[in-house]
Amino acid sequence: MASTSTSTSSISPQNFKTRKSSLARKPFKTKLNYFPFSSHLTKPISSKSYSSSSTTTTAAKLYDNEVIVVDEEMDRIRRLQNGSDVRGVALEGEKGRTVDLTPPAVKAIAESFGEWVIGGLEREISGNNDNNKVKVSLGKDPRISGPSLSVAVFAGLSRAGCAVFDMGLATTPACFMSTVLPPFAFDASIMMTASHLPYTRNGLKFFTKKGGLTSPEVEEICDKAARKYANRVAKVSSLLNTPITRVNFMSTYATHLREIIKERINHPSHYDTPLQGFQEASSHGMY
Repeated sequence: MASTSTSTSSISPQNFKTRKSSLARKPFKTKLNYFPFSSHLTKPISSKSYSSSSTTTTAAKLYDNEVIVVDEEMDRIRRLQNGSDVRGVALEGEKGRTVDLTPPAVKAIAESFGEWVIGGLEREISGNNDNNKVKVSLGKDPRISGPSLSVAVFAGLSRAGCAVFDMGLATTPACFMSTVLPPFAFDASIMMTASHLPYTRNGLKFFTKKGGLTSPEVEEICDKAARKYANRVAKVSSLLNTPITRVNFMSTYATHLREIIKERINHPSHYDTPLQGFQEASSHGMY
């Protein structure tokens, strides 16, 4: 019977040292990406799971305050941007679509908007030590997802350090006007609406005293919100650090519009009722 021999190459101490050195330069493979080793990484890399309301994100922690997260989680927020607005599915019911405008997502966006407004005002008043909080109002249309998402907006704005004001049912032009009409003159405003889209959708429009935000500005806010959302563990809390102030802005806004109409028409016979005899047509897409 013929014997079969297996040869094993010997590894000298010098060869072992060379192989060990080459292995150390190979990237460390995780579920996230490739992180190359280098001499300055003195702390071990540990993995941790960050859970949100519906998904779980695996992250690798390099330092105490540095967390690298999966881009997929961040893209959930970035995809909500729709030009200068935020739009998404807020309720189940659309075939082939899942809910993506969730309370945690809205909270992160509202918080980032609040921080953006505060940062902008600080740059404008540079050096002014005014300790008054930045005031932000919220109006909404009658969509049934409005109440739950409103809580998320209030929580996010409060977390950013803003004073929040609830205008209740409002229109988009009214939200902007709430930043300029006295005695309100809020620093910023958010309108929660999805305009003509189905009842399952909802969204956010953003205003300052200068007008509506631009697409690049909303992109900046959503990018910051994406990082908050992907790294956050806690769910939206209904307990706010800042109390909500409910205001009746729409009465003031309606009076303002009425005075404009009276002044512009300037009817010689019935000044106070300038539309007398006219037939009214309303649009349900007013939001």
